[in-house]
Amino acid sequence: MPPNHRRWATLALGLFALTNGALAIGQETCVAFKSALSTFPIVANRRATPILLSPDEWPGVQRAASDFASDIEQVTSVKPALRNVTTPTAQASLASFGTNVVIVGTLGKSALIDTVVNRTKLDVSSIEGKWEAFLAKEVADPLPGIKSAYVIVGADKRGTIFALYDHSEQFGVSPWYWWADVPTTKHSNLFVTSAGCAHGSPTVRYRAIFLNDEQPALQNWAMEKFTNGTGAPLTGSPFNHFFYTKLFELILRLKGNHLWPAQWSSAFGADDPQNQALADWYGIVMGTSHEEPMMRSIPVEWNLFGKGPWDYGTNAQAIYDFWVQGAQRAKPFENMWTVGMRGDGDLPLSEGENVQLLEKVVSDQRQILMNVFNTSDVTTIPQVWTLYKEVEGYYDDGMRVPDDITLMWTDDNWGNIRRTPLVSERNRTGGAGVYYHVDYVGDPRDYKWITSSQIEKTFEQMSLAVARNATKIWVLNVGDMKPYEMHTEFFLSLGWDASRWTPATLNNFVVAWAQREFDLSFSDATEVASLIHNVTRHNMRRKPELLNSTTYSLVNYREAETVLAELQNAVTASTRLYDSLSESKKAAFFQLVQHPILATTTLTNMWVSAGINNLRASQARLSANDYADQVESLFLQDAALEKDYHSLLDGKWDHMMDQTHVMYYYWQQPMTNTMPMITKVQPSKQALAGAMRIAIEGSLGAWPGDNVNNCAQGYGCPNPSLTLDPFVPAGNRYVDVGAGGPSPFTFTVTANKPWLKISPTNGSISPSSPEQRVFLSVDWSQVTGAETASLTFTALPQNQPKLSVGATFTANKTTVPSTFKGFVEGDGTVTIEAAHASRNTTVQGIAWTELPNHGRTLSAVTPWPRGGEDLNFTAGAGPSIEYDFFLFNTKNQGGNVSIAALVSPALNTLSDARPLGLALQIDDGTPQTNHFVPASVPGQVPAPWNGVDGWVANSIISVPFVLPVEPGAHTLKVWMIEPAVVVQKIVIDTGGVRPSYLGPPESIRL
Repeated sequence: MPPNHRRWATLALGLFALTNGALAIGQETCVAFKSALSTFPIVANRRATPILLSPDEWPGVQRAASDFASDIEQVTSVKPALRNVTTPTAQASLASFGTNVVIVGTLGKSALIDTVVNRTKLDVSSIEGKWEAFLAKEVADPLPGIKSAYVIVGADKRGTIFALYDHSEQFGVSPWYWWADVPTTKHSNLFVTSAGCAHGSPTVRYRAIFLNDEQPALQNWAMEKFTNGTGAPLTGSPFNHFFYTKLFELILRLKGNHLWPAQWSSAFGADDPQNQALADWYGIVMGTSHEEPMMRSIPVEWNLFGKGPWDYGTNAQAIYDFWVQGAQRAKPFENMWTVGMRGDGDLPLSEGENVQLLEKVVSDQRQILMNVFNTSDVTTIPQVWTLYKEVEGYYDDGMRVPDDITLMWTDDNWGNIRRTPLVSERNRTGGAGVYYHVDYVGDPRDYKWITSSQIEKTFEQMSLAVARNATKIWVLNVGDMKPYEMHTEFFLSLGWDASRWTPATLNNFVVAWAQREFDLSFSDATEVASLIHNVTRHNMRRKPELLNSTTYSLVNYREAETVLAELQNAVTASTRLYDSLSESKKAAFFQLVQHPILATTTLTNMWVSAGINNLRASQARLSANDYADQVESLFLQDAALEKDYHSLLDGKWDHMMDQTHVMYYYWQQPMTNTMPMITKVQPSKQALAGAMRIAIEGSLGAWPGDNVNNCAQGYGCPNPSLTLDPFVPAGNRYVDVGAGGPSPFTFTVTANKPWLKISPTNGSISPSSPEQRVFLSVDWSQVTGAETASLTFTALPQNQPKLSVGATFTANKTTVPSTFKGFVEGDGTVTIEAAHASRNTTVQGIAWTELPNHGRTLSAVTPWPRGGEDLNFTAGAGPSIEYDFFLFNTKNQGGNVSIAALVSPALNTLSDARPLGLALQIDDGTPQTNHFVPASVPGQVPAPWNGVDGWVANSIISVPFVLPVEPGAHTLKVWMIEPAVVVQKIVIDTGGVRPSYLGPPESIRL
């Protein structure tokens, strides 16, 4: 057994069972690679056990069984015989298969399985009549002449299919073997445990992906790979049955069962007459998106076949007939029917189309279903009404649909669910679901280039759906699907069995995924998980499409350079892992791990470098030119990475990274990538104030000379000044010494106090080495209270007079009682990561619980568990989480502080009657409550959500409080008011908080 499989056995919590090395994500395993007393051979000693089915089995099961046999061959290089067997069959005929067989089939459909169940008295009560359930186990004497069989039984068609693919994954075949080129893990022998595997009905009944916004990447790729260059006759769409059958298989291997097909410039039912039939044959339930009623593509099919305007108020008969044709075309197949109506092109309906008209739309659609299916009862025909954008407003305004129609609530297109079922809505026979996004086109900006959503956020939000019974249907908008492979799998896995995952075990999903895909050791897989968490955190905190040259502060808290250092560390680690892999695994690793990290780092570095370029130019620093060159180089590197992706495997994925992503001018994608704006200084010209430029940490200004940022007046400003206290997290300050032109010079730095430590104290500056950073720290043993030192920066330029610039440095020695434990004010703030609490309380079984890796910086906390009656509390009555802290100051010494609770974006999912809120309290003071999500116009989002600096663009809500306090030791209490509040970070401002994107770094904790 390989060492990586042995190490995997140490993974805790029992989520990933291991039998001699079998790996499965989120499921119990029943596969082994060595024989034992209670194992059954699938392949042993180069002999494969035959696989038997019944000829009356579902075609989709027959097809999946063929995949199953091929998967076994891929793993072992031995292909089992696959045979249809009619019962009763003569004992002599069955004996030709040997003493052991694998029998596959569906209860009530397969005569072979029914015979085995009756003959052996196999207990199938645990799955009988249950949606998509299955069991597998060894049984003795299943048929005449057969000693033993491993029986794989599905409660229905997909139950059997899922059982087969479940085993294939455990054998070593990744669901992504084609779509991400993950190589199959090889084994000489395959065994299953006699006890086998089983799974009941999934958490979510319909688990779907939605291909959307598929131009340019997916559509260009499919056109090249699946057509002769012309596409479908009527639409030119490349999404034919050759494309879709690849996708159908992937969905089933991921334990999904439902698809909303590509819609822009495509029409699933019209582009290829085999599309609908093959979906049903594979076992995929088809649907159409929220704006495409009655199994017809809108606007494509209406533009092709419709007559008149898409307006039911003025053109009802034409639209009715159009829907009838769609229903008749889809009638033979398994579908989930979208009902309702939006405007043409996924736009709101016109103002004249009101609730009463929409209720008639739904009524007429149901009448169509009655007529087409020749039934008076349409309650058995699955139907869904998606409450997207303004349609939710119609519901809020009183529109209702029959109880058997599923209500599908939606997110805000940015991963924040807008509404979930209220307690009074949870017993509808049609149930409820959620439409969710990891890709979007629209305000405040498109995001569709690379992975930029956190599974931690998705888990947190979809846990609300589970807790509040929104589990009839989940749909994930995956855009082009690549490069959202892992997130797509996680979403479908969560829908398959949500009980497997908790906040504490979520990281195990990524670790297991990395091991399955790349055969990594546990430690390397854990590192991959960390890399993925870091890159998705980075891209979630500010979508790549929203980055600009000043997103991260260039002068405060060393924010931009810290962000770049984190990304560069990820590149180093990812490259080490990539280089360690065999050639067969590198293409998959590049697609799934390496490219997102390289692309993210390149883009972020380019934007930050552009910001530094402009800043340096404004400071008259020669190094501006170096940063301009760096931006140009990184811009070309971005294009080279795209080319690398497209060149993989002889161009298999050509066009898949076509999406533009640099320099957005408004919400819509730019027509081409454009380099960020840069500037240059004249390299031959010296700054007016001399050869040396001095720039201090925390300032946009530069000395000597005039600069608008040196002081309010902008000229005649005093020398720069810096302060430091013992509790500044960085432990020092810096000053940049830079070239102000072509003249090289040497410099020295001196101070008049011995406690001020300077490193380095001298250096050389030239056009080829145009700047050097000098760090200033303090020997606190030599300081009492607040002391000031004078610094002198002296330059000796060639053939020029000596140039000196002075600076003032204040060391403020603050002290804390030796008995204090907690966070200490430094640099004018106490900043706390919410997970780093001093204590926690539980009320009615609910406690503030950490969501590891969630959010912009470290993690987050939220009241957990969720569900039940969705309890809320008055301030001071519910669960609390506490933080001990020590202050030396208050805001302007006025006896109070400003506190910002940095909270994950969220909406009032229990309606505006239950607005999200939390309360803060210091010591025994009066709790202060802030219901921070205001009510919105029905169907719209609150005003602070909008814009390129709104809640979702910044991926944070800063909830303000002002509380009275005096210097000294204190306790901050955060009280639960409403469920689903997720707190990431707390910033207590005593007057020193400076502008930054992520807020100050966490304070020192004693």
